[in-house]
Amino acid sequence: MKFCPRCGSKNIDWPLPYDRQKWECKDCGYIGAFIVDDGKLADVIHKEYLKSKDNSSD
Repeated sequence: MKFCPRCGSKNIDWPLPYDRQKWECKDCGYIGAFIVDDGKLADVIHKEYLKSKDNSSD
């Protein structure tokens, strides 16, 4: 399973089917080559992402 490195989401895909070196996260808008494949790390990233979103809305 692949996860977004910015928000930890599993909702990722290739934005251009012929360019398999870039990923796009449908949840946070991340586009890039780096991707996370460790579920435990993705959980930590997701918690930190949610925490930062809550803090930015204050």
